Amino acid sequence: MKKILPFLLVSAVLLSCSNATDKGKFTVNGQLKNAPDQKVYLEELYFNQKDPEVIDTAEVKNGKFSLTGLSLEEGIYRIRLEKFNRGFLFINDNSTINFIADLNDMSLSGPAFTTAANSSLKKFIAANDSMVRKLRDAAAALTQLKQSGVKPDDSLFVATETNFNTTKETITKFCFQYADTVKSPALALFTTTAAPVEIEKFQLPLQKLAQRFPNHTGIITITNIAKQQLAAKQQKEQRAEQSGAVPGSMAPDITMNDVNDKPFSLSQLRGKYVLVDFWASWCGPCRGENPNVVAAYNQFKDKNFTVLGVSLDEDKADWLKAIQDDGLTWHQISDLKRWHSAAVALYGFEGIPYNVLVDPQGKVIANSLRGEDLMNKLREVLK
Repeated sequence: MKKILPFLLVSAVLLSCSNATDKGKFTVNGQLKNAPDQKVYLEELYFNQKDPEVIDTAEVKNGKFSLTGLSLEEGIYRIRLEKFNRGFLFINDNSTINFIADLNDMSLSGPAFTTAANSSLKKFIAANDSMVRKLRDAAAALTQLKQSGVKPDDSLFVATETNFNTTKETITKFCFQYADTVKSPALALFTTTAAPVEIEKFQLPLQKLAQRFPNHTGIITITNIAKQQLAAKQQKEQRAEQSGAVPGSMAPDITMNDVNDKPFSLSQLRGKYVLVDFWASWCGPCRGENPNVVAAYNQFKDKNFTVLGVSLDEDKADWLKAIQDDGLTWHQISDLKRWHSAAVALYGFEGIPYNVLVDPQGKVIANSLRGEDLMNKLREVLK
């Protein structure tokens, strides 16, 4: 399935990992309480999707260990114990870094790396963790209202959504402002990318970091990734606009052969709400989503709603078998050209499953509706 990796994937990696400091060689001396003898690993974490890499290994003896790393610039590293399912993030801002922890106290105020940047990192993580908990609670409350069918204009829905957005904005402001106050480039990048916002809003903060730390390769790397992700997103949106698949535009008409080799067009369903469902028998996520589409069809088919399946198959036998196996009882069409299908160019999608909801006049009112989002949208328009 074709798709573009979202920038948040990179951001999520940074929340638990990062890169390397112009301090050169550094040593971490650990003193642990309630820790049995075991191996301990020093891992370098990267500003991209590369997996963490072990750069040194030592033995914990009587609660003590020493690890050594070598880096060209300041970044984020991790200590990982062989018999303890948790890692400890730190910044290599000094040539000697002491690590103190009691494995019976894993609270945010417990383990500590005794340098200035790491003290600041610890304060940030504690404050951010508290706000993120509130954001998760707000998101859960909003999701519950959506699933229960509460209308978006309902006062409770509006208040809950406002609380979610306000909490999100508060965290974002905190992350960006915290980054402005620290001297450590690795910490500034860590705090910046912790903000729970869309890729567009990362551009200015990353530009500021690049101006403050022009030679930091980690910042250069993530800035370039952000630019690439933004460009890809904009290109995708432009293709969607050109294809007419965005809400508010008229849905491009599609004419392909049905299962009986007879031409059938989307325009023949004018007058109904139509979910144009792009899928294929070989697409695992599509087959996993089909039960949701079946449920939506069965629930709303008597309310001027139907589905038009548009398959990206190339083997007709496989296509027909999937239709029967998955119980897809609505109109199905395909030109059997896989990704060379005319539907791909018409609707500008890069991955399946994908769908477009069209109103009785043939206008697109929503797209990319899956699972409960599909049910909620249909409840909203098919009152």
